[in-house]
Amino acid sequence: MNRLAAAFRVARREKRAAFVAYVTAGDPTLARTVEIAHALQRAGVDVLELGVPFSDPIADGPTNQRAAERALASGATLNGVLAAVKILREDCELPIVLFTYANPVLRYDISRFAEDAAAAGVDGVLFTDVPAEEMGPFEGPLDENSLDLVMLVTPTSTRRRMKAAGRLGGGFLYLVSRAGVTGARPDLSADLADNIRAARRASSLPVAVGFGISTPEQVAKVAALADGVVVGSAIVSHIGALGDCDELADEVEKFASELVQACRR
Repeated sequence: MNRLAAAFRVARREKRAAFVAYVTAGDPTLARTVEIAHALQRAGVDVLELGVPFSDPIADGPTNQRAAERALASGATLNGVLAAVKILREDCELPIVLFTYANPVLRYDISRFAEDAAAAGVDGVLFTDVPAEEMGPFEGPLDENSLDLVMLVTPTSTRRRMKAAGRLGGGFLYLVSRAGVTGARPDLSADLADNIRAARRASSLPVAVGFGISTPEQVAKVAALADGVVVGSAIVSHIGALGDCDELADEVEKFASELVQACRR
């Protein structure tokens, strides 16, 4: 069993939702990202999503856009992100999913990317801007290198599209909580429970919900319904506010610990 499947199985056995933490790799530097990843592991995070910084992040709200700008300014590249994962793998067993747009991977070369990502220790890849109908060129190289293809579905996805994502996907099915871009929201969608049920009907994969979840109270509500909870912008905002300082990892650990605890049912 791979690390992603094992993480969700452990969470289910412990009667809690798995906690998936997103950070932008390279914000504020790749060296700090490695420190933050270790801090998130200490906090009890189940899965780490590393965002590959991109100059045109159309699925992201202002918080993650600014993080990508900071990461690019610090010199972060896809090569650098993979090198950071390799360093992490020396003493970190967290499942790692790369959250990326298609362009960086296409420029890198899909086959070489899949080989290098697997060699570095990546477990899965999520493409924010590639629908199921256009996933063919990516699917083969990832499968050949035992990388899970984590698929996104949204409240506006048809049943047919959800089923297609379920067939293609591995690791978990990522359900966007509401229409729109990433970013903290004051409340959860009124249709969330229905959308989770629809995703479960379409796929046997665990369903993790993300986009707009930022407080322990919101995490607890989602954890009562879904198999996993994804928090990104709230953590990224915390990192942005603290900046490149020696206290950064410890402060992120404290912040994430409260969110992790809220996953217990």
